[in-house]
Amino acid sequence: MSFSSPSPTSTATHGADATAESSELSYPRQSARTQRFTRGLPRNIGLAAAGSRVLFVRSESGTDPVGLLWALDLATGREQLLVDPRELLSAGDEQLSAAERARRERSREASSGIVGYATDRSGSVAAFALSSRLWVTDTGGGGGTRELPATGPVIDPRPDPTGEWAAYAGAGALHVVRIDGTDGRSLAEPDGDDVTWGLAEFVAAEEMDRFRGYWWAPDGSALLAARVDESPVQRWHIADPANPASEPAEIAYPAAGTPNATVSLHLLGLDGSRIDVAWDGTEHPYLVAAEWTGHGDPLLLVMSRDQRDARVLAVDPATGTTRVVREVHDDTWVDVVTGTPGWLPDGRLLMTVDRDGARRLAFGDEIVTPPDLQVSHVVAVDDDGVLFGGTDDPTEQHLWRASLDGSVTRLTSPGGHHVGTGAAGTVVVVRRTLEKSGVQVQVLRDGAEVATVASRADVPVLDAAPRLLRVGPRGLCVGVVLPHGHVPGTRLPVLMDPYGGPHAQRVLKTHDRWLEAQWLADQGFAVVVADGRGTGARGPEWDRAVHHEFATVTLDDQVDALQAVADEYPDLDTSRVAIRGWSYGGYLSALAVLRRPDVFHAAVAGAPVTDWRLYDTFYTERYLGLPSKNPDVYDRNSLLDDAPKLRRPLLIIHGLADDNVVAAHTLRLSSALLAAGAPHDVLPLSGVTHMTPQEVVTENLLRLQVEWLHRALDR
Repeated sequence: MSFSSPSPTSTATHGADATAESSELSYPRQSARTQRFTRGLPRNIGLAAAGSRVLFVRSESGTDPVGLLWALDLATGREQLLVDPRELLSAGDEQLSAAERARRERSREASSGIVGYATDRSGSVAAFALSSRLWVTDTGGGGGTRELPATGPVIDPRPDPTGEWAAYAGAGALHVVRIDGTDGRSLAEPDGDDVTWGLAEFVAAEEMDRFRGYWWAPDGSALLAARVDESPVQRWHIADPANPASEPAEIAYPAAGTPNATVSLHLLGLDGSRIDVAWDGTEHPYLVAAEWTGHGDPLLLVMSRDQRDARVLAVDPATGTTRVVREVHDDTWVDVVTGTPGWLPDGRLLMTVDRDGARRLAFGDEIVTPPDLQVSHVVAVDDDGVLFGGTDDPTEQHLWRASLDGSVTRLTSPGGHHVGTGAAGTVVVVRRTLEKSGVQVQVLRDGAEVATVASRADVPVLDAAPRLLRVGPRGLCVGVVLPHGHVPGTRLPVLMDPYGGPHAQRVLKTHDRWLEAQWLADQGFAVVVADGRGTGARGPEWDRAVHHEFATVTLDDQVDALQAVADEYPDLDTSRVAIRGWSYGGYLSALAVLRRPDVFHAAVAGAPVTDWRLYDTFYTERYLGLPSKNPDVYDRNSLLDDAPKLRRPLLIIHGLADDNVVAAHTLRLSSALLAAGAPHDVLPLSGVTHMTPQEVVTENLLRLQVEWLHRALDR
């Protein structure tokens, strides 16, 4: 179908924020230039030298995309620039390999320069990849930065814990080189065109939050390395229709019900030895997590294809044999909790267990967190205990410490969203609040602030003023955003703006998360954002409510939230309700106008999943099972059979270079709609992936959606 661009002057006729639109810099342009106000923020924060230095990546300004590596000396309070990538690459622009671009897409990394680093145990040496080359730097500043010789495009370099060696993946192989640049060698070479060493496969990086494929031994003598064979995985081809002479990109995409990559683990000694790690990969094919610390043998979490059974395995480094440390079963699915499993310093197993309606932290057989605290992830383990994230309020996130004696202490104050890191008695807290833009980065010792890390992010040209509510019998978390200067009694069309999918919250006490909703409200809408069942932070039962029932459960919660908010805010005009979203939110938006046209009168669906048979194995099968066993589940959660029901305006937007939710989703829905004689609009984005990081795309998409929505609701 077609999409026509709006008149460049027509936005002002629909209640645009006068300040944003008449000033030199509008919100859409500022948001695009600042990558949604993430540039200039300190990130990738770590601790070095027994907690005496804070390491972090930060760009020079709120519009600069290039990450620089910095150190903050806690004794003097002085920041030191350790690495400026532009000085290292003075001869030319940064060059990225195809594998590195894919890795960044999986991790949603849109910056350039230094985007990550790894250190030895003391934090004295940091290694990083820049322009697919290998670099190391002295984090104390005295030894400077130097390039090490490397073979092939460098991915994920990591010093060993002793600081003597650096390992990296490159050209399918796993390599090591001494920090002084000598004795470079390959520990494992690919034995086939589809084999790689030391890298995470697609579903691990996209769905398990496992972005690594190798782990150093505590003494630096060996590596635990993943061998990934993608030959069983089906091949898809992503063409560039704007450049018909170019070859389509071939990707190995494990769609629901199709074969995954084959993953095995091996112990690779620096002396050239190789020991295979043994576990039943047929029964438990997924390698979900691995760790190798000084507290015990290497530890693995492996999982069955249906994700209902998992095993924690300890590996004997001398033989590669494994022993079962813990077995986990859930009749629905076993959740992945980042940072677990692990060993405590006293040898007990660190895990989470689902008990009394909560996800709780367990030291061995002892549950240490209360049932009113939902544990989200483990940050770090040290001799003082465990630093972890969790919440007793689903709109907030806090850092907590569980001492080895089982006592639990909250480290952050109420009223915000907190992440961070910690080591050797020092904790770095990144705090976001609803009242203030940006972040506050505090360094704490014994609960007292000893330093701060400065942010260089831009200040937004508008302030967000959401009202956060709990509504309906399920206590849905909802945010309502009205236009600045709204006069009570003035009726407003409603724009629902959800994500709505599993394990992804939108309604949080963080100011900048609401900026786009505020700008949309200032264009003449009442914007409503609702987190329904499955979105996390409310306990295992809340999350599992979507099992086999994406369509009914998540859509019902959006309807319930809208009706409850409209009862409380009579200015909401429920005869003019639109909905927009991206990814799962795009699926939910299209679903809304197809199945509930009595409630929703227009929808913008960005990069929507339309047929779950086209989405990846680990995510889709967790919620819907195997297509061969549950064809009816896939059918009733698909949008394709609903195409003849479309009676409302629908705009579908999709990046043609998307390798996560491929453009076939939109094309198949559009074909079904056309066959049903259902008018709709499609906006293809040439060269755009699932992230849409391009500045011009980010800015203009907002404006085009607003124009389309006003036209659709005014029909």
